[in-house]
Amino acid sequence: MKVLMVCLGNICRSPLGEGILKHKAEEAGLNWFVDSAGTNNYHIGEPPHKLSQKVAKLNGIDISKQMCRRFVKEDMQRFDKIYVMDNDVYCDIKSLSGSLWNKDKSDLLMNELYPGKNMDVPDPWYDAEPKYHQVFDMISKACDAIVEKYKKQNTEAA
Repeated sequence: MKVLMVCLGNICRSPLGEGILKHKAEEAGLNWFVDSAGTNNYHIGEPPHKLSQKVAKLNGIDISKQMCRRFVKEDMQRFDKIYVMDNDVYCDIKSLSGSLWNKDKSDLLMNELYPGKNMDVPDPWYDAEPKYHQVFDMISKACDAIVEKYKKQNTEAA
């Protein structure tokens, strides 16, 4: 399974999503490829935000080697599932995908916990460290739900 996490700049939320889901999938014995991207090009080639790195590390996850990249329409073909962090980003990937758009592959991350509520994961960019911990916890809980859902589907299919 190939999963892409997407936020605005690929510097705060989606790198956390990538790191958390990778970690949880590995712990569950799932051979997944997990990546992240942003819909804008402000931080291409940069590592994740220092507070995202710090909060991840405090939770036993190293995201320091990730590099920010921009979402491209071909991602819609490359990935089985694309999780976005907020409604604006969802609209952005739909627009950027053009004719390759596939709504069945794309969803708001928090819909894994609260189906149909279309809740945003808040962008902590302008906030202090406590907001990064809050965002980490939200993403972590959603990633738990993702791993459980697909682990269960794999077990039922076997």
